[in-house]
Amino acid sequence: MTNQPLDERIITEAIADRFFEKFKSCLNLDVAIVGGGPSGLTAAWKLASEGFNVALFERKLSLGGGMWGGGMTWNMAVVQEESRHILEEAGIAVSHYRDGYYTADAVACTTTLASRACLAGTKVFNCTSVEDVCIREEADGKRVTGLVINSSPVEMAGLHIDPVVLGTRCVIEATGHDTEVLKTVVRKNDVRLNTPSGKIEGEQSMWAERAESTTVENTREVFPGMWVTGMAANATFGSYRMGPIFGGMLLSGLRVAELIAKELRGE
Repeated sequence: MTNQPLDERIITEAIADRFFEKFKSCLNLDVAIVGGGPSGLTAAWKLASEGFNVALFERKLSLGGGMWGGGMTWNMAVVQEESRHILEEAGIAVSHYRDGYYTADAVACTTTLASRACLAGTKVFNCTSVEDVCIREEADGKRVTGLVINSSPVEMAGLHIDPVVLGTRCVIEATGHDTEVLKTVVRKNDVRLNTPSGKIEGEQSMWAERAESTTVENTREVFPGMWVTGMAANATFGSYRMGPIFGGMLLSGLRVAELIAKELRGE
């Protein structure tokens, strides 16, 4: 401690100055990620590591999504052989269980992935809801070009307060089972998605083996400017839920980062 007296006004000024520096740096993003679960955090970590301007928006106060609680609040995460390298690369201790199954502490997973994303340069806005998108007509059709955001406490209180807009080249829909942002796109606009019906197909019941593979297979651009990842990918394309195993979620986050990086580099 120094002998300098604390001034509450300086503390407030520091918070305001630094927050709005961060906020203004996100007025024109390369990638906006909606949802701070394992797939969104993995995508944020990888894309920010490549130097892209990345922001992640999470409605709740904390990051991690369903991974925090493991299964039924028993906070251990299970992954398979194919995905454990992502946790190990992040510096998370992984233990072999049996026949291709591995476990890791769920709190260690979520906090470490969040830290990796932040340290790589991702700007995180928690307590922030995405209530709409911006769509523009371009030469080859409509495209998502921005996010409409508001304060989650404002949303929860049901207050009629106008949101603000941030521009972005790419949006990652990572809100999980509910596909909240994509549902807004479909509900408000006369558009067709890159799905068999042109709409959101909806999630089917539990089938972990199928869901783990289709989570990665369904990770793709579903509408110009918008990609789906994690459980949002399976819900969009009509596949199954997988329950408390997280390997497919991590691999899906890695996959969407690879696809968008190629898009942004013009490859």
